[in-house]
Amino acid sequence: MKTLKSIVLGLALLVVCSVAKANTYTDGDNLTKNYAINTYIDAMTHGKVKNFSEVVDSDAKFSMLRGTKVLNFSKDEILESLNASKNTEQECTTTTTIVESNEAMAVVKVDMQFEGFLRTNMVTVTNTGKGWKITNVYSVFK
Repeated sequence: MKTLKSIVLGLALLVVCSVAKANTYTDGDNLTKNYAINTYIDAMTHGKVKNFSEVVDSDAKFSMLRGTKVLNFSKDEILESLNASKNTEQECTTTTTIVESNEAMAVVKVDMQFEGFLRTNMVTVTNTGKGWKITNVYSVFK
């Protein structure tokens, strides 16, 4: 009877570990275009930065046009900024429009309408071979 309990406990532990590991991403599994864009929107508008780092390519470039000046940021600088405002809900309405999409890349326009101004983000996601990752974001404030 003790052996039977041990076997059942072992099988239960195996099932729990398998289910708990089911949502992890390895070598691009489930890193789709939609997942990358939705993760970007969640990070920017809802402060949910948990999976943001995995959908941004290590060489990603973030640019913002402020007046006549272009500000450039690296992945690490954006992550630091997002972590500083973690779980901060932005009071804006967000809409997305697919500008271009094919098997290798997609450009998605993400508009964030705040009271008094509009932030337009042109987000490029690329099939990196390790899943779809954000490689470029260009933001304009109007």
